Amino acid sequence: MRASRLTSILASLLLIGAAAPAQAAAPGGAYAGLDECPLNSAVLMDPTNLQVGCVRSVTNGGSITIGSTTVAFDSPITVQFGIYWPKSAPVREFPDGSVANVYSTVLAPGGKTLVARPLEVTVPGIINFLPGVTSVFAQVELAGPITDFIPLATGVNTPVFVLPVKLKLKNALFGNRCYIGSDTSPIRFQPTTGTTSPPAPNTPVTGDPGTLDIVADPNGYQTLGVGITGASLVDNAYAVPKANGCGLIPGSLDPLINLAFGLPSAAGRNAVTFGANDTALAVSPSLDDLEQALAAS
Repeated sequence: MRASRLTSILASLLLIGAAAPAQAAAPGGAYAGLDECPLNSAVLMDPTNLQVGCVRSVTNGGSITIGSTTVAFDSPITVQFGIYWPKSAPVREFPDGSVANVYSTVLAPGGKTLVARPLEVTVPGIINFLPGVTSVFAQVELAGPITDFIPLATGVNTPVFVLPVKLKLKNALFGNRCYIGSDTSPIRFQPTTGTTSPPAPNTPVTGDPGTLDIVADPNGYQTLGVGITGASLVDNAYAVPKANGCGLIPGSLDPLINLAFGLPSAAGRNAVTFGANDTALAVSPSLDDLEQALAAS
């Protein structure tokens, strides 16, 4: 099934937490990869939550552009966390009148919410003959909580989540505190599988909602398994702040890095694509039910 206009069907299933008739799937198949879910979180244990769940999203392609510099994602990027729908029951209404739940998130344990290998970035104007000296390695790090997670925003012009990040730049001359972005001034990705509305000179781009699969728990629990495969999430409306803390004397190389990469880079001059994205989601009206479903899979 295509994910683009199934929001009403899936929203109804999630609201009542009901299991659909069992489908032909190996036990646990829909929950594969959810072992880093923070099930012991006090927030998920709150009995007033209307729903709780686990998410794992893996990006296998795509790229990031800052100004005129584009770097391909040449290894997987994994984002994983717990989710809860609080008693206030926040929702997002779409232009067609349908609504979807807006979930809050809980970080995965052990710093595993965002797992990515460093990206090698060629410095503009410099021939790269010695990686790490004539190039820069950029490590993507989380710069705050993931917010406004709306899994049913697939196929509509609404961000699926807000992901604040910072880029740690690694180079022999940059020291150990060199960043683009920070916890207080992050790069805020708001990717959508729909169509973006960026400021000029960027023009709208459209993602891909991928293929949606809804699986009832094979052991009869109320937990629902949701898989989205082959999606593409795009954002070309974010800004990128200046570098900070760079140089063996922290800050001494900030102006050079800002000049090389054109920082700060205003919204409309940057872009990111999370391509070949596969997401697994398990959601339940009860933490106890969720734990039992995962344990039995």
